Parts: sequence; C-alpha cells; structure tokens
Amino acid sequence: MRLLHTSDWHLGRAFHRVGMLGAQAEFIGRLVTTVREREVDAVVVSGDIYDRAVPPLAAVELFDDALHRLAALGVPTVMISGNHDSARRLGVGAGLIDRAGIHLRTDPAAAGTPVVLADAHGDVAFYGLPYLEPALVKDEFGVEKAGHESVLTVAMDRVRADLASRAPGTRSVVLAHAFVTGGEPSDSERDITVGGVAAVPAGVFDGVDYVALGHLHGCQTLTERVRYSGSPLPYSFSEAAHRKTMWLIDLAGDGSLTAERIDCPVPRALARIRGTLDDLLADPALAVHEDAWVEATLTDAVRPADPMARLTDRFPHTLSLVFDPERAPGDPDVSYARRLAGRDDQEIAEDFVAHVRGAGPDARERGVLRDAFDAVRADETVREVAR
Repeated sequence: MRLLHTSDWHLGRAFHRVGMLGAQAEFIGRLVTTVREREVDAVVVSGDIYDRAVPPLAAVELFDDALHRLAALGVPTVMISGNHDSARRLGVGAGLIDRAGIHLRTDPAAAGTPVVLADAHGDVAFYGLPYLEPALVKDEFGVEKAGHESVLTVAMDRVRADLASRAPGTRSVVLAHAFVTGGEPSDSERDITVGGVAAVPAGVFDGVDYVALGHLHGCQTLTERVRYSGSPLPYSFSEAAHRKTMWLIDLAGDGSLTAERIDCPVPRALARIRGTLDDLLADPALAVHEDAWVEATLTDAVRPADPMARLTDRFPHTLSLVFDPERAPGDPDVSYARRLAGRDDQEIAEDFVAHVRGAGPDARERGVLRDAFDAVRADETVREVAR
C-alpha cells in the first residue's frame, strides 16, 4: 500500500505578517497532483490542519476544497487533530464525511478503533491518535499523573490490543501528534511541555509498522518506522535550512517499507544574515539572498539610522530585523533577550526567585512552579477549545 504522509498545514497562518493562503493553496494542489500521478492508495495527515481553534473563513474554505478534491480522486484520507486544532470543531460531521472516504479522527476515546483499508496483501489498520492534552484526557485513559508519555502509552496499549484481535498479517499505521524524543524542534511549534517534560520516547510506538508523526515542522526520520513529515511551508526563520517535503511510503505485504521525500512548493527561500549594517549592504556574497525572505541581525555597537529602509533597498523582502550588538560576555548591557535565549518558562521563574530572594527554589517550590505552569497551559487549552 502506498501512503502519502503529511502534517502541520496550519491553514490560515501568516509568515511574519505575510499571508500564506496562496502558498497553502499551491501546496494542496501539489498534494492532489502527487496523489494522482504517483498512484497513492491512502493519504495520512497528522494534525494541525488549522493554525488556531477558530480559523478564518478563507482557511476553512481551503480545507473544504482540499477534502472535495481528495474525495473526487477516490483515495481514502485519514486525518487527526493537532494541538492547534479544535478537535470538536474539526470533528463535526466526521461520521457523514466518512462516507466520502475522508476519515477524521479527533476523539481520544476512539484511539483503538481503526480505519481499515485493504490492498492485494490484506488489511491495513490505520489508528488515529489525535493530540492528547494530558490534563484533558487523563480520566479517559485512567492515568493518575497527567503526562504525555503516560497517556500515549495507554492509547498505544489500546492500539496493540485491537491489532492483536485482528487476522494475522494485518499491517498497522499509527497517526500521532506529539513531541517524540530525538526530534529537532523549531521556533514555530507551540510548546506542549507538561511537568517539565515535552518529549516521549519513540519506544511508546513499538509494535506497529509505520508511525506518521505530526507537530515538529522539520521532516525527520527517528527510526525507519517512525517519521515526521514536517510542515509543507516554513513558519519561522528557524526553518531556513529545512527542505519542505511529504513522505511517500510503500508498505509491503510483509510490513517492510521504503520511503521517498516529495518536495513541496515553497514560495520564497529563507535567509538569516548577520553583521553590521554596512557590511550587509556591501557584502557581494549576500547577493544570493536578495530575492529571499530575510531575517537580518545587526551587530552594530550603536543602533544605525533607518536600518529597515536601508536594508530593503538591497533585500526588498526583509521581514525581520534583530539588534544584537557584539559585546563581551560580562558586559552588563547584554540584552534581556540574549539572557533569556534558550531558557524555558520554568527556568526563568526559578531565576527570578533566586534574584529576589538570594537563593533558588527548593524541590518542593520547583514542583509548585511546574504545577502552576501546567495548570495555566491546560486552562488556556480548555478555553481555546471552548471558544
């Protein structure tokens, strides 16, 4: 069975205030063309269809167009909700849409109930694990301590139990939206840290033939059978080095597989350039970036006059301007942003406690801070989904 694995469309999202809907429509066109020309048997979309719980109308219309075009090809499509989606909204009409071969899986309780497709070698069971917000699904999965690993473990136990009840030789594909250990994040994914831990081990998914992951925006191979497709378009300058692709997976009758990357159309290259303003304007080596979307980091000791206007004379698609003066590490004027770079909310809060009290928090206090951050994040998720 030939599968096309994609995820993280983020329909409705902009890139530094540049509308991406046209580029997203072009990607949908490439997806449909690939399905037709490469004789794909099933499409899997591993979450974050939309960029927010209540997407703009134009994004909903594009999604509707994608569903109609996929259904017209007669190729089954399995989709799950991600942490950016409203599972309840995305799942409206799922039972009816099933009849058109579009299978929306947004209910955590149905994790062990697959979509079963067949080819010449027998059945392939597709299990959709929508994004499992631990605080919201811990009761459904009967776990005492909410955490990504614990709820995913129970969900996968249900998958393996159902698979064991099926005919020998039934192949299996799991769609999941999670941060799996070994994956490389970028700046454009929403933080899903719980209890100070964001990642789950890849071993949670043992026992199935292919795991189609979503959430991280870079295309990645964690193991032969566990892969991220990444987002089809860039959504932050941290993705400047990404090659945006989909995975074309051939799943053989014996469960072995081969994988090929299919390139997605990207509207414009991304470039991150750094130096003094005069150097950036004069360096001939930077000519290759003159038509790219540019993030420029200026290292001038003193903020130059009209930097954006001067940059856009040479780099007309400059979208982001960062000031990072070159200073000695101990310089008291080192920027607040640089001092916070790479530190999460928990670490920043602990540093604040140490600053005002003269000593950092003890183990109990760290636990209180961690629980507070988890509670706020879970509350924000509940309120967004309820909108």
